Amino acid sequence: MIVLDGLTKSFGDKRVLEGLSLEVPDGKNTVIIGYSGSGKSVTLKLVVGLLEPDAGRVLVDGDVVQEMDREELAVLRGRIGYVFQFAALFDSMTVAGNIRLGLVRRGYDEDAIRERTHESLAVVGLSGTEDRFPAELSGGMRKRVGIARAVALRPRYILYDEPTTGLDPVTAAVMDQLMTRTRDLGVTGLVVTHDMRSAFTVGDRIAMLYQGAIRQAGTVEQIRATEDPVVRQFIEGRPPADLRPVARRAPA
Repeated sequence: MIVLDGLTKSFGDKRVLEGLSLEVPDGKNTVIIGYSGSGKSVTLKLVVGLLEPDAGRVLVDGDVVQEMDREELAVLRGRIGYVFQFAALFDSMTVAGNIRLGLVRRGYDEDAIRERTHESLAVVGLSGTEDRFPAELSGGMRKRVGIARAVALRPRYILYDEPTTGLDPVTAAVMDQLMTRTRDLGVTGLVVTHDMRSAFTVGDRIAMLYQGAIRQAGTVEQIRATEDPVVRQFIEGRPPADLRPVARRAPA
């Protein structure tokens, strides 16, 4: 289980997180929703030790992330796959080359690398693309390669950073299917997004991050039925009252 316990994080004078606490239960997809700039991506980076909190703790399977040394962090990251918002593929490498990189670093032999590359691409529906380069792929295909790269390591957890951003509705639906499929394979997912269609589709639990802390957390049904005005406004996509169009007066 991943546990976020009282996290605070500032960048200069800007306080991003202020007392964020959340449990991510095993075997489920937990979705963090929130406005742009609310600290969702920062939260993911804290989980894998790319950033350190100013206060509070991140626990993964009972171990405190910010207390780990470099070798312990490397072991941790072997248990956590990370799907970046823009795929973060190396343009100079083929699809297979991008996937094999992490496997090589973890010491797998060539037979295991070929097998895992083939299997992970099959999971995301991209069999036969091993020799293509990222520039030859659509944005959606690049994101699917990003998932394949994470799946190839057979992680216990996968973190998804805005996985449907910039995708057309059909491709976004494919991404949702993949996130559901990886959960069904026993992987625990932590997804950050502002896409409520996706959140309701892939999430088992949804938590809204607002002003640095969790405003509300619950099942999909509980969030759909929320009476919290801030959460309600966000999931319905309504603008603040002071930004709504002013009714025009009828001509005299």
